[in-house]
Amino acid sequence: MVFKNIPLKGLIIFLLLFVVYFYTRLTNIMSLPLFTDEAIYVRWAQIARFDAAWRFISLTDGKQPSYIWMAMNSMRVFDDPLFASRIVSVFTGCITLIGVMMVTWEIFKKKLGGSTLHQMFGHLKKPESIGYIAGILFVLYPFALVYDRMALYDSTVAATMIWALYATVLLVRYIRLDLGMIFGIVAGSAMLTKTSGFFSIYLLPFSLLLFDWKQKNRRVKLFELAIFSVVGVIIAFVMYSILRLSPFFYIIDEKNGIFVWTISEWIKRNQLEIFISNFNGLFGWFITYVSLPVVALAVLALALPGKRLEKVLLFMWFAVPFFGLTVFGKTIYPRFIYFMTPVVIVLASYSLAFLLKKIRLKIIFYAIFLIILGAYARTDYYIMYDFAHAPIPQADLGQYINSWPAGGGIKEMVAFFEEEARQNGRIYVATQGTFGSLPTYAMEIYLGLNNNIETRGIYPLPPLIPEDLKERSKSMPVYVVLNDTEIPPSEWPVTLVEKYQKGIGDRYLSIFRVNP
Repeated sequence: MVFKNIPLKGLIIFLLLFVVYFYTRLTNIMSLPLFTDEAIYVRWAQIARFDAAWRFISLTDGKQPSYIWMAMNSMRVFDDPLFASRIVSVFTGCITLIGVMMVTWEIFKKKLGGSTLHQMFGHLKKPESIGYIAGILFVLYPFALVYDRMALYDSTVAATMIWALYATVLLVRYIRLDLGMIFGIVAGSAMLTKTSGFFSIYLLPFSLLLFDWKQKNRRVKLFELAIFSVVGVIIAFVMYSILRLSPFFYIIDEKNGIFVWTISEWIKRNQLEIFISNFNGLFGWFITYVSLPVVALAVLALALPGKRLEKVLLFMWFAVPFFGLTVFGKTIYPRFIYFMTPVVIVLASYSLAFLLKKIRLKIIFYAIFLIILGAYARTDYYIMYDFAHAPIPQADLGQYINSWPAGGGIKEMVAFFEEEARQNGRIYVATQGTFGSLPTYAMEIYLGLNNNIETRGIYPLPPLIPEDLKERSKSMPVYVVLNDTEIPPSEWPVTLVEKYQKGIGDRYLSIFRVNP
């Protein structure tokens, strides 16, 4: 039997990790209100689910479609569109957890060969236990907890990238065609998720750090590695080329231009100013999410003896995309660096495993470990139970809970209009904004099939109320929903009906009724 020689202790730790993982990801998963970008992605998935002609709908905004495809299929299982979309991130986060452990075991094992199950479950008091340390850190990692609970692309990007790293390590160590093909499939999946997935290709040359340059037939092996790598890259680009079936494929480059400076634009700018501004923002977010002790442990790992080239490879998988975004980033958010950080957890785990081995008084090691886990657990508590006060970057608190992009009041708005339609029959709802507007998309997501509710978006708000709203108000209740403007134009004949605060901020979602 496959599991015959696996210690019970190993299986118990492995299962406990998954129990804690799903507990932290699913507890109060719907307590965070619908975020603007989530609304866009959920609506795309809804449309793609029911209309095969729009399976590439995300390309209309320059976004790759793989997350939308997964959310689309999840909606066939779960009734609530938002929950169906967020559960995709829960499961891709679980894939990231497994990937972090597998990368740790593979890259830090003592010698090549041996059973994967042996590395996973055997010899828990030896260096192989580093994989469990990495798993424990990742399960409680606040950065992962935030994005494994949201209907965003970033959890999926992290999953594909950590497995691309794992496939890269296997390819350079064992140099087999099937591993090259597997790498291509994983890299292609990353590229179909987000443009940052291309780093799986850009970082491939750094795998030569692990190439055995001392072997006798190194020229032959190097040639084989090059051929198998090219095969993998070809497979990845063939997978990506299916996006060319859509006439909107060209919009990807246009969208990338919103977030990243092109070379021609960058040359005309003050490069030092861009670098300093981006570095201050990105590094501050990085420290806040990862925590200073874990960053210190990751840096310490680079100085510790053993596995020097392996640690350099891990560092490059973080440093290259991080400094690439620092140099060329035009519009940046904390979530853009999430996919880079799981390797930092792996490096920190190396230091912790080293300390476990070297510190004679184990109570000192456990005290250090518990302090780190305690800090993570404190942040996790707020993320799960009181997100508005969570000690995470203000940029994320503003977007997701306390400012105008957050969905505070959306749930109440949907319930309000459902009840109004039930009591009054037909009603008309005008929402502030068109594409990307949170209330507009929320109405389509949750009330689009309600025949008693007719909706439309308005952008920009004109100084005088649109004539169609005035005319309709003579025969039915007409409402106006404002999201990022608290007060309607002064000439609009409307009366405030409901007002909902967004988190603990000073922004509100407001519902007005047009005076007939």
